[in-house]
Amino acid sequence: QVQLVESGGGLVQAGDSLRLSCTTSGRTYCISVMGWYRQTPGKERELVATITTGGSTNYADSAKGRFTISRDNAKNTVYLQMNSLKPEDTAVYYCKTVLNTRCPSPTYYYWGQGTQVTVSS
Repeated sequence: QVQLVESGGGLVQAGDSLRLSCTTSGRTYCISVMGWYRQTPGKERELVATITTGGSTNYADSAKGRFTISRDNAKNTVYLQMNSLKPEDTAVYYCKTVLNTRCPSPTYYYWGQGTQVTVSS
């Protein structure tokens, strides 16, 4: 059973920083890509950033230059360092773990429970 546990959300002021963490347990030998997404009420969940096992990253335009994704493969943990936060960054942030398709599995991606980030102006 694959489980993701997130931490690090909260209420901050514009310009502040936050670091989100997400640890995956279960079938960790199959982990491939890890990433962060966010969602606001009435909108679809959107990509923030992803990172491969080898460290290649991909960012949404809104995150470039302000957010940094990283991972510790030994700890099966992905981080999102968010700097210069803006009110429009307010959302529920979800981490996602994607398994290597060479590993037999009923499903190949798993989501965390979500953590609220609120940025006040």
